[in-house]
Amino acid sequence: MNVSSLIDAVVRQTTVLIAQLATSAGIRAPLAHVADQVFLDLVRALRGQGVGGKVIADMFGMALRTYHGRVQRLSESATDRGRTLWEAVLGFVQERGLVPRGDVMQRFRYDDEATVRGVLNDLVESGLVFKSGRGDRTVYRAASPDELGTGDRAEGDAALVWVAVNRYQPATRAQIAAALVMDDAALDAALARLVADGRVVEVAGAFRCDACIVPYGTPAGWEAALFDHYQALVTAVCTKLRRGANQARPDDRIGGSTYGFDVWPGHPFEEEVYGLLRETRARVSDLRVRVDGHNAGAGAPPDEARRVIFYVGQTLREENEA
Repeated sequence: MNVSSLIDAVVRQTTVLIAQLATSAGIRAPLAHVADQVFLDLVRALRGQGVGGKVIADMFGMALRTYHGRVQRLSESATDRGRTLWEAVLGFVQERGLVPRGDVMQRFRYDDEATVRGVLNDLVESGLVFKSGRGDRTVYRAASPDELGTGDRAEGDAALVWVAVNRYQPATRAQIAAALVMDDAALDAALARLVADGRVVEVAGAFRCDACIVPYGTPAGWEAALFDHYQALVTAVCTKLRRGANQARPDDRIGGSTYGFDVWPGHPFEEEVYGLLRETRARVSDLRVRVDGHNAGAGAPPDEARRVIFYVGQTLREENEA
């Protein structure tokens, strides 16, 4: 089994996803922390698998002392991983409302002036910041959420937390924080929002929900839907690997299958293939309603209750798409 090649392929596909997310809707998300965060998360996951520090250091090609030093440095700064110049300039403009160019240059006087000007130009070109005036009279203003078309950020955070509660329930705040990379204030605000509108209940310090549904076409919460789908896929694969199953069986309750269809206009199975996802969604939605209806009247789930996660998706690749 060529595990190294498989890891390389998975990492490459994951970086493609991260790049797409980082540039979605014209936004350039800061990525300076990603490499360190990946390293730290990998270390934690390997420790969770029972792998010792010396072996982990060897897996990364590091001396044990170097490994311990890097883990300590990253752990100490995990709550404040620093900010890129791009993120810091944007944050400064957002905080000030309307800010002259001279104030921006003074605030970032220890950074290279040409780089700061480049960041300002990039923010303007990306639509995150508006500019008016010329020369020394140039002023900047951050675009509002409505102008960005990003919808309600608070609702987006709440939807993401809702997914985590649904997946790990009964989930403590610490468990939710471990599953998501979100600052404390945003997490507390999201939990308060979910509890207030009844989507989530808190019992004995743990959070639960009866259902987690992000409706089609919702402007806020698409991040949560994507996270939920990706997490379901990763959970299924990891569960199967943990149980030592490296091949599929017809009666499997854990795992997944991928099918490809080549169809064209006028193909006798064209509509049946295109309608597969729609029909599957309708069937699963109906089943979920019936299961939720039964569970609502059954009271607390018994100890032997099992959480079944079903995920499905499809894509259409055109001839001219890479």
